[in-house]
Amino acid sequence: MQNRLLKSTLIVSAMTGISRIFGLLRDVVIGVLFGPGAGVDAFIVAFRIPNFLRRLFAEGGFSQAFVPVLSEYREKRDKAEVKALIDQTTLTLGLVLCLITLLGVLAAPALIWLFAPGFASEPGRQLMATDMLRITFPYILFISLTALAGGILNTYRNFAVPAFTPVLLNLSLIACAVFLSPRFAEPVYALAWGVLLAGMAQLLFQLPFLKRLGLLPRPAPKRDREGLRRIIRLMIPTLFAASITQINLLIDTLIASFLQTGSISWLYFSDRLVEFPLGVFGIALSTVILPSLAAQYASAAGSAWHQTLDWALRLVFLLALPAAAGLAMLAAPMLATLFQYEAFTRHDVLMASHSLIAYALGLPAFILIKVLSAGFFSRQDTKTPVKIAAVAMFANLVLNLLLVQYLAHAGLALATSLAASLNAGLLYLSLRNRDHYRAGGGWWVYLGKMLLSLAAMCLLLLWLSPAMTAWFSWGLYERAANLALCILAGAGVYFLVLRLVGIGLRQMTAPPPAL
Repeated sequence: MQNRLLKSTLIVSAMTGISRIFGLLRDVVIGVLFGPGAGVDAFIVAFRIPNFLRRLFAEGGFSQAFVPVLSEYREKRDKAEVKALIDQTTLTLGLVLCLITLLGVLAAPALIWLFAPGFASEPGRQLMATDMLRITFPYILFISLTALAGGILNTYRNFAVPAFTPVLLNLSLIACAVFLSPRFAEPVYALAWGVLLAGMAQLLFQLPFLKRLGLLPRPAPKRDREGLRRIIRLMIPTLFAASITQINLLIDTLIASFLQTGSISWLYFSDRLVEFPLGVFGIALSTVILPSLAAQYASAAGSAWHQTLDWALRLVFLLALPAAAGLAMLAAPMLATLFQYEAFTRHDVLMASHSLIAYALGLPAFILIKVLSAGFFSRQDTKTPVKIAAVAMFANLVLNLLLVQYLAHAGLALATSLAASLNAGLLYLSLRNRDHYRAGGGWWVYLGKMLLSLAAMCLLLLWLSPAMTAWFSWGLYERAANLALCILAGAGVYFLVLRLVGIGLRQMTAPPPAL
């Protein structure tokens, strides 16, 4: 089982990695062509609002509720009943999203005032954000239906197509930034149109693969209301629980709108670098294990359920800890190498590096939330993550108000990381206290070996990485070569020391000790 899950995780990671590479290229293009400033601040807000709703209705609440129910139907019912559930769900979701989209377009000025009240002091920035939100808001309709299609494909173990689909968003934004922006009086408006076009393209891309499975949705009422009611019952709490990180990011954006111009952009660019390992590994792993955990729970395979979750948690620590340390130690060099050209200044690099370090501290927690939440959702328990998410969101708000006074935008990032750590810790304790999860043997020895390897990696990076004056003086090729050297050498030492202390490839991929 674990070998199959690892293979699926690697497939999703590879596809997601391609998407994240194009995502970085997209952000480089945006940073170079537009730079941090009023226009990009306005676009980020206009994109973050529908993107937040995407996490709620698509990757968050909907997928976490839909996949377990669909997995159960696949295990216990015939294909006609599965198709009826898909048809009924598509109709209901489509109608709800059409209504939300219409209301969002009409209420765009109020939404900008709600999510970025600091823009009110700059009418030009507020107007740009409002105009772009009206263009980007229909994205929620298309991308949520894309998530429905992706949930079906994931349940039937076709992970590659949904994981590759986000590449189309990045390609669309790059193309519009380069070719369409010169045609606008305000070039940044081209990015908003890129978002809308990407939503349409992502949905159309997945439809042929659903047709091949014989599961292309045909919206129809009264096909399977019982299954739909179960999805809705599970979805309502997961709308909040699965999207706590996005809620925290929106709170960051709201408070940052009162800070100096560029603060929202600095948070955005630093968050994008953290999203790379989070997407390549964290989201990929949680995407793969959710259908398996749900199927194991539905078939009462309790021992296999524990082993699958234990295996996933070991992988999280194995990969998230070095990724977080590397991001923190190479924050400014990465930002300089990727973005510091033309409109993106040295000052922007230093400011964004502060928030990147703060976000990097929370990377293991961000990934743990994805995996631990999948454990609850697979058992169709959505109430517990909701209660924990509420505590974490309140903690984030309090920490934001405390830390922003001393650390400005970096304080907002640090508050998000601390709140995520609280969230992950409470999820873990809840699983253990209810005996939902029993850890396999050898955890303390495993963690000790990882920390030793991590220390060796950090010492090498301290010795190998030049001072920032050197990074600023170099051109693109010198920066890229030195950054690649640091990353490859750091990763090489980490895995070499792991091997020397007894954690080889077999130990990384093998099932945990018997429970």
